[in-house]
Amino acid sequence: MALANMYILLYIFYEFMANTLSIADARRNLPSLIREAENGKTVTLTRHGTPVAVLVGQRQYEQLSAGRRSFADAYKHFAHATRLAELNLDPDALFADTRDSAPGRDVQI
Repeated sequence: MALANMYILLYIFYEFMANTLSIADARRNLPSLIREAENGKTVTLTRHGTPVAVLVGQRQYEQLSAGRRSFADAYKHFAHATRLAELNLDPDALFADTRDSAPGRDVQI
């Protein structure tokens, strides 16, 4: 188990470090960083090793700044973007195990 934890930590460290640049390095590589942001990759910018900003693409920024949608709005968007009939979902089978059908406890009043 310790080996698995080590791999997870190394992965997180690699992902963070691979996407982290000093502001000076970012200036030198700005065109490529913008292309990466357009493709969905985020880049953390540091000053003296301390994270101070994050470069994200326009699409991701819009998603983050749009705020939360209500469940109803999210469902409407999902239903509009997805052909529900093609999913072949059986609601009865899908939710069959979500509620315990056992009788409740005896209550004495």
